[in-house]
Amino acid sequence: MKCRVCGQEASIGLRAYNTALCADDFIFFLEKRVSTTIRKYHLIEAGDTPIVAVSGGKDSLSVWHILNRLGYPADGIYVDLGIGDYSRTSLVKITQMAEKLQRKVYVLHVRDIFEKGIDEVARAIRRVPCSACGMVKRYVMNKICIDRGYNVLVTGHNLDDEAAALLGNLLYWKDEYLWKKSPSLESKDGHLSKKVKPLFLCSEREMAAYAVLSGIDYIYEECPFSVDAKSLEYKSILNKLEESSPGTKLQFIKGYLKRLKTGKKEEEKRDMAYCETCGYPCYGDKCNMCRLLERFHIEKGMNFDEYGGSSLDSNQTMVT
Repeated sequence: MKCRVCGQEASIGLRAYNTALCADDFIFFLEKRVSTTIRKYHLIEAGDTPIVAVSGGKDSLSVWHILNRLGYPADGIYVDLGIGDYSRTSLVKITQMAEKLQRKVYVLHVRDIFEKGIDEVARAIRRVPCSACGMVKRYVMNKICIDRGYNVLVTGHNLDDEAAALLGNLLYWKDEYLWKKSPSLESKDGHLSKKVKPLFLCSEREMAAYAVLSGIDYIYEECPFSVDAKSLEYKSILNKLEESSPGTKLQFIKGYLKRLKTGKKEEEKRDMAYCETCGYPCYGDKCNMCRLLERFHIEKGMNFDEYGGSSLDSNQTMVT
């Protein structure tokens, strides 16, 4: 199999595009697609200060790497969930990337706040770990954006993630979520930072290939608590469709984006309020995070480790 561009031996076949590319041309191809996505959907504009939510996996480390290569200087933020060796290994991969990119990464350790890992926190509030994880991450990442002057939060959600989420929302007709699956969610009243997904049109397989061919050292293991996630079933279904009909996932998402532009968004059925303690948007007098902190009798204030530039020496700062 030969590269369609240069004729050298191909490193990857892209059935969705009916082509094959060598390592260099594939890296160029994928980075160009990310660049086009950023421009087309206005994900990052001139003067923006983006920060990447990193986990140590291929997608988040790759998008951090790509943004800095494309001329979008971005720092990182990592929430250490206290999941034993998995979290420790993730932090090593992240600090290595921070050193490589000469960028800062903020690290929040869940155990420093609750004296428990996320699984124990979840049991205490009778939630599944993924639910508790999402709640804590959303709050912490938004807070660091607002308090430290970052106006765009970048995540590594890829095509497979978005297609699986869209399928789940369609199967159960979750209208309130169907309007929130675009590549960009705009900021809200200075309380919620803008969230963007530059890898929205890049498949999981493509991102794995990009990470390997670019020499990105990432954690291969999936989160131990994701094994029973419903999204994995949806991904399996979509992979079977993709195998028999290449390009299915891409057309599924592109079709959704076209309808998103022409459809009429339903009005929010509940009135948005702001937490009386911290000001975070919520649907009651207090946000879930403040309720959680109160439950554990924890005063406000979160300590972040800062790993900056080429030094792995950390400095601790507090965000109140």
